[in-house]
Amino acid sequence: MSDDLGLFTDPEVEERRPLRRERDNSARKKAKKRKKTILWLVVAMVLAVGMGGAYYGYRELRGIGSYDDYTGSGEADTIVEVQDGDPASKIASTLYDNGVVASGRAFIEASKNDARVTSIQPGFYLMKTKMSGQQAVARMVDPKTRVPAVQIVGGIKLTDIKVGDKLVKGIYSQLADASCTEKDGQKTCLTGDEIKAAAEQTDPVALGVPDWALADVKKAEPQYRLEGLIMRGVYQVKPGVSAVELIRGVVVSSTQKLQGAGIPGGTMNTGFRPYEVLVIASLIEKEAIEKDFGKVSQVIYNRLKEPMALQFDSTINYKNNQPHIRTSDADRNRQGPYNTYLTQGLTPTPIGSPSQQAIAAALKPEGGDIMYFVKCQKDGTSCFSKTYEEHQAIDQKAQREGVY
Repeated sequence: MSDDLGLFTDPEVEERRPLRRERDNSARKKAKKRKKTILWLVVAMVLAVGMGGAYYGYRELRGIGSYDDYTGSGEADTIVEVQDGDPASKIASTLYDNGVVASGRAFIEASKNDARVTSIQPGFYLMKTKMSGQQAVARMVDPKTRVPAVQIVGGIKLTDIKVGDKLVKGIYSQLADASCTEKDGQKTCLTGDEIKAAAEQTDPVALGVPDWALADVKKAEPQYRLEGLIMRGVYQVKPGVSAVELIRGVVVSSTQKLQGAGIPGGTMNTGFRPYEVLVIASLIEKEAIEKDFGKVSQVIYNRLKEPMALQFDSTINYKNNQPHIRTSDADRNRQGPYNTYLTQGLTPTPIGSPSQQAIAAALKPEGGDIMYFVKCQKDGTSCFSKTYEEHQAIDQKAQREGVY
């Protein structure tokens, strides 16, 4: 029955209705409170992130906000490093951390009048502690302050080679020269023998040898173990460190260069291990000029696939520490792992420092079925052939024309 007039309304039900409204109000209040709590949590997180960024900025630029400054040209010598891409603010922080300036701000303010600060190159700089901002700027932009970098050329060996009366310095000697610096009025440096001893006697892991090369390096004779792992390029060497630390820094830097050149990442489809590709690249570097790299690489691939001895004079001369192009009958008849006339396959180690171009050729040979090559022009150009008879004719012609 309809009860539109409310005549049959249950009084108990009517009494319970206010309670339901109270519960609804309570639920709305709780929901509103939860929303406020969440809002405050979000605000707190934003503030935390902001403060974290501010703290990072403080760490990165600490000292720059201060106006403290020393007077004079400084006291004791100290070496600071500028990383690639460091802005003036980062250089200022580095100088502050090393006690060169009283505050980063002192360097920043002084640098505003010298545009050369924006052109400061990465490397190590011989500075002094407690310098004024102005003196620090003047010293940082002075080319003489920067420790000279080492330029490693393609094909160079770890050790020296004597060519007639001339000594061609190897990598160890070049690193020794770069280790020298005059600090507090006294010149100190490592010797080539100290660096060589550290390279031969220290655990390869401690020297920074990459994982993909460790097994081969450990098997190699000590004097050849690091050959090829320092590729062609420019290296910043920190003076005043131990021989082990110096070598490690260079090997680690070279490993990064090798990665950029495709070792080990680009070696998967070659059929060779990364270390073997490094060996092939070193052979290419020694056997040809750059325009012939791809073809020499193809000859190596073809001979190894045959299989056929490589018959490279460069590998024999490497072991004999000789710079000559040709070898004698006695040299070629002497047994040994670096005699590629008698021993098939690759040498146990690289035979010199490979360039990026040689590595590229080792990763991707030119193609074709060429099996022989010989220097046939005085500019170093090689001629390639498929048969031994053709090769022999080219070889004899080159000798008659005095090419070698």
